[in-house]
Amino acid sequence: MITTSVLAKKIGVPTDTVRHYTRIGLLKPERMKSNGYKIYRHSDAVRLGFILAAKKLGLTLLEIKQVLHEAEKGNSPCPLVRDIVAQRIQENNHKIKYLQQLQKKMQKAQEIWKGMENSMPDGYSVCHLIESVAENHFCA
Repeated sequence: MITTSVLAKKIGVPTDTVRHYTRIGLLKPERMKSNGYKIYRHSDAVRLGFILAAKKLGLTLLEIKQVLHEAEKGNSPCPLVRDIVAQRIQENNHKIKYLQQLQKKMQKAQEIWKGMENSMPDGYSVCHLIESVAENHFCA
């Protein structure tokens, strides 16, 4: 049985991380009757390691909670994990595509701007650099 600070040091996370995971129910320590301190078991250290591994794989704390809940019910959480990761891959592919398009726009803008002088806002223009590459021009 170990305290919050010992568990945090053992796993290599800040004590606030252990406290937060405890507050949201991912870790479930016992309480010492004599002083009310939270005491963690070896299984809590294993569980914390699992939580950190799941986070590194891209799962949110809510998703991790769902996975742990499935396991606690005696069910295999593997189908849920497969679904979550498949969804995340799809989301990441969309984000990557968007970022690649954005990168191209930024590089093109940077190239256009090389020959442009700086200018001051004049009531009609705020920054002529951005306005020079804007896809939509709005007129008042």
